[in-house]
Amino acid sequence: MTATTLDRAAPAGTGTGTAVTGTGGLLRFMLRRDRIRLPAWTLGLPLLMTYFAAALDTIAQTPEDLAGLTAFTSSPAGALFGGPGFGFDDLTIERFLAGQYGLYVLIGAGLMGLLTVVRHTRTEERTGRAELVRANVVGRHAQLTAALTLTAVMAVLVALLIGVMMAGRGFDAGGSMLFGASVGAVALAFAGIAAVTVQLSEYPRAAAGLAGAALGAAFVLRGLGDMAAVQGSGPSWLSWLSPIGWSQQTAAYVHDRWWPLAVSLAFAAATAVIGYVLSARRDFGAGLVPPRPGSPRAASWLAGPFAFAFRLHRASLIGWSGALLVAGVAYGSFTQPLLDGFENAPEDLVEVMGGGSGDLLAGYLGMMGLTMALVVGVYAVLAVQSLRAEETEGRAEPVLATSVSRTAWIGSHLAVVALGVPWLLLVAAAGMGVGAAASTGDAGLLGDVLVGHLAHTPAVWLVLAAAALLYAAAPRTLPVIWVVLGYGLIAGYFAPILELPESVLRLSPFEHVGEYPLEDVSVVAVVVLTVLAGAFAQVAVAAFRRRDLAGGA
Repeated sequence: MTATTLDRAAPAGTGTGTAVTGTGGLLRFMLRRDRIRLPAWTLGLPLLMTYFAAALDTIAQTPEDLAGLTAFTSSPAGALFGGPGFGFDDLTIERFLAGQYGLYVLIGAGLMGLLTVVRHTRTEERTGRAELVRANVVGRHAQLTAALTLTAVMAVLVALLIGVMMAGRGFDAGGSMLFGASVGAVALAFAGIAAVTVQLSEYPRAAAGLAGAALGAAFVLRGLGDMAAVQGSGPSWLSWLSPIGWSQQTAAYVHDRWWPLAVSLAFAAATAVIGYVLSARRDFGAGLVPPRPGSPRAASWLAGPFAFAFRLHRASLIGWSGALLVAGVAYGSFTQPLLDGFENAPEDLVEVMGGGSGDLLAGYLGMMGLTMALVVGVYAVLAVQSLRAEETEGRAEPVLATSVSRTAWIGSHLAVVALGVPWLLLVAAAGMGVGAAASTGDAGLLGDVLVGHLAHTPAVWLVLAAAALLYAAAPRTLPVIWVVLGYGLIAGYFAPILELPESVLRLSPFEHVGEYPLEDVSVVAVVVLTVLAGAFAQVAVAAFRRRDLAGGA
């Protein structure tokens, strides 16, 4: 950051100012830094909702098709994956859109809020940029205030764009604006949670992880409460413990209740205040929870680059393993309720669920194998991004200054992540298989699920190798790899609706192996994808040896 930028980030002078002095300058600087991220979030979420609306128009073209959706949406599985189902006894397109698909936009808004706050507070401290800014006349709370203000601006933009988009499709204007406001409220609530977590740990990844865990807990609490409400027994009040549940309780297009959003705003304000209080009780650059002291002597098994790489990725592997195991059990446990709920569903929706062949069970298990592969693909991309962080934050250079070669450094990291891919797929398959077997009473499903999940390993390896190649050759282009995962999601889930030609579908690495047990595993595809992944990895290692550190090509 240049001196000119610093001067603009805070008012000049020698006075001490107030705790929020310099907020305006910092906000302008954050807007400049987020010139790509801000429109990506604020346009991406409304476009996602637009896509859901277009897909729903294709699925439910007649009143009979719409009525066929009720069986699933009114089931416990529908409540878990969608919401409490307000107005589903008299279902309309807008009610189904907000009550079932709206959940995923709410989750996206929560991620937007927490990641924005972590990026502009804890990450700035960790990289040292915040220290340069604080050398000017900038108040202690200016950084957090500017980050929360930026998040609020993004939340308002998302709320308005979603409301206008849905009203533009002919839906009730009041309900549309209410639904948009409920999405923005979730972003504010999790921004407040992140304002607290960034005070606890000195590491951005840990702060984001804690806030993300809160988002996951909010999803689980809401799901359990909504399931209980649909069943008519159990702790339905759990939905009221979740920021996601507060937004869903607005019941857009049905009851149009604005008052639950007051709970969200109060929660966001309260957590922000807690964040300010905690910020004043810690040292700059430190967290309230001190890191655990390390051993004064390194273990002998850490002597090699592979062991060292495993040590760096160990916490991530443990966290992903736990999350995928829980997710697998949850999705597997609702296999039978889902099958029951889709008995009278429209044909297009059954095809989306993978049951176009008539075997809905095999289709669902195959689709879940693809889903878990895409999720593990996210792990692989994030692992490669962590290499970028190791380099830009100066931790890779001291390692490479020793006898560790560049080939050994990047190769060890890629090897650890590559071995982690089948491990995570195995964990997810074990949870899914056990849950499905318990739900349907068919223990034989466990073997089918294991094969179906592990068969996608080469496709994830190819994504990993492509990400590594982008990082090694031109690090700034690494975010392009998310397009591959996004296209894999669209091709895998919505190909029957979009009627994409086979040649277009084949552009996704996840479309070659087959969704076992619905489709046979293609051994040829497994071999070809594995060879391609190995070739990409070799090119990535060679490219990394030839470029400068922390700069890229």
